[in-house]
Order: sequence, then C-alpha cells, then structure tokens
Amino acid sequence: MIDNNQKKTRVIAFYLPQFHPIPENDSWWGKGFTEWTNVGKAKPLFPGHYQPRVPADLGYYDLRMPEVREDQAHMASEAGIEGFCYYHYWFAGKRLLERPFQEVLTSEKPDFPFCLCWANHSWEEKTWDKNGGNKILIEQTYPGIEDFTNHFYTILPAFKDKRYMRVNNKPLFGIYAPYEIPNANQFINHWNVLAKKEGLDGIYFAAIAFNTKDINQLVKIGFDAIVFDLMFKRKSIMRFFNLFYHKVFHIPSIIDYRDYSEALLSEMPISEKVFPCVLPNYDHTPRSKNRGHLFTNSSPLNWAKLMQRLLEKLKNKDENIIFLKSWNEWGEGNYMEPDLKYGKGYLEALQKVMHENETK
Repeated sequence: MIDNNQKKTRVIAFYLPQFHPIPENDSWWGKGFTEWTNVGKAKPLFPGHYQPRVPADLGYYDLRMPEVREDQAHMASEAGIEGFCYYHYWFAGKRLLERPFQEVLTSEKPDFPFCLCWANHSWEEKTWDKNGGNKILIEQTYPGIEDFTNHFYTILPAFKDKRYMRVNNKPLFGIYAPYEIPNANQFINHWNVLAKKEGLDGIYFAAIAFNTKDINQLVKIGFDAIVFDLMFKRKSIMRFFNLFYHKVFHIPSIIDYRDYSEALLSEMPISEKVFPCVLPNYDHTPRSKNRGHLFTNSSPLNWAKLMQRLLEKLKNKDENIIFLKSWNEWGEGNYMEPDLKYGKGYLEALQKVMHENETK
C-alpha cells in the first residue's frame, strides 16, 4: 500500500501494452503484428540517426510472459520509479490489449504499484497525407451514462487492489484526451458517485494537457490534476531550418533535446494541480518514417541533467509527482528499458538522480 502522506517525489512511468499479438492487429496489420514490427524494420534516415533501436536485457519480449513483467518491475523499482501507469483501451465496452494488465491484476504479480490511463482516442491507419483521409480502424465513442457505468465496474477490481496508486486516498486515473469526452464533467461526477458507493473516497482524475492554456479550463471541468506534456518546442530559428531540411532532404522534424529541456523547465507552471510529464528521448520515425518528430542530443547525461533541474524546481511541492513518458514506447523512441547503445544508462542515471535527491 502506498503511503500517501510521504512527501518524496513519486515517479510514475507510462506503460504500453502493445507487445503481444491480438486478433485485431493481426487483421489490420498482418499475422503476429506487435510494436516490435515497426521497431525492427526502422532505418536511419540521415547520418547519425540512431535507428534501429535494439533491446538489450529483455530482448524482443512478449508481454504474455510473466517473467518479462517481473523483470520490468524489478528494473523500474531499482531506478526509483514508483509504479507503472498502464495505457487502458475502452471502446464502448470493447477492450483491446488488456491481457498483460489483467494478468498482473489476477495473478497479483509483480508486486509493484500501478494505475491506469484511458487512452481514449480512435485507432487510425495513418496515410500521413496532409489532406487527411486516415482510415478509422476502431472508433472511440461515448454512448452515455450506461457505458460510463459499465466502464467503471469493469475496472473497479483494479481500483480496489492494494497495489493501485492513490492521491489523497483516491485511485489515480488518467485521461489522455480529456476534451474528446462529451460532458466530461458528467463522466467525472458519475464515476465519483459510483466510487463512493463502492467504498472508495472517489477517483483522482488527471487529464493530459499539451500546452499551458488548457490547464485552467481542464481544472474548471473538474479534473483534479493536469499532466503537463510539452513535446515539440524548439527555438524559433530552428523552425526555418527544420522546414527547409524536411522539404529538400526529406528528413524528419528534429528537436534538440536541450531545447526541449529548457522549454519544459521554463513553461511548466509550479502548481499543486500540475504534474510534469518528462521524456527521456523521442523518435517517432519507426511509425511515421520521415514525417515524424525526433530528438537529437538525448543521452543518459542530458536526461540526468533535466531530471536534476526538474526535481530542484519542484522541491517545495506537497504532492510531487512526475510522469515519465515512457517505460517502453519503443516505436516512439521514448523508453527507459536497456538497449544495445546505452545499456541501462537511462535507468542508472535516474537511479543516481533520485538517490541524490532523497539524501539532500
């Protein structure tokens, strides 16, 4: 059980369950498709581009294997990560990629804290055509109160699990696309009523926001906290060079990790209702090729520098939570798991920074 009175920094890592085959992906993308399919076929698109990314200690794992999930939890815990925030997919009663988390829940292993984030967006087959035209694979819809109720009771066993992470004694539940929910305030109120009916103090709702202008609006809607995820910020002069290189040489949109770090530190509000979401790295090109975004100059050293400064900036907050994006988003290059280039470098850097922060 997590002690919610402790004031030490709580690092929570988003966790992608896309590393096992499901019938829907077999139908859409071909037999046996998983996230590794895109990761394995990635190629470098310019000199010095680090691709393909090859996993080290855990290999090209399958999340149906409990041993893999145990090893992931052990690595994360050693590095100072409190728990995983599993992406959760609910399409008006249909669930996808639920098996890894359900097995964690029913087996009671690993004994490692967790929470859920509803990734409430439609799945599309992207054409990357600027005029649109993406094919909808499965659409995210919101039928109303009955669906809200079914959704709540489907994951109630998770909320009642002793490993579930809480804030103010309420289960922490993330919403990836808060504006997509019609009458989001109704959804929040309804779940809170059901939670109290089931003996919980309520649900602690955290909405993801990608810019500062959304923060106040989301709080007004009724969200308890905002996860501030600033990703594609760069110096003004670099916008011109990026556009030029993209048009002429057909390379992706490149952002210096140091620029990203400075932007996150300068733009993130210091508020009890705002939790930063920080990326160790990013490279979307395995999924989108030269139309994607990526960071350069990301390294364990620069990652450690960002975390050191972020912890210093947040040191006086009462509820000090940092979301890490992500534990294992290999197809977007933002992962903490060991790879052949850096080994456990990112994990060891985080472990060192967290230890130094706790011993100050």
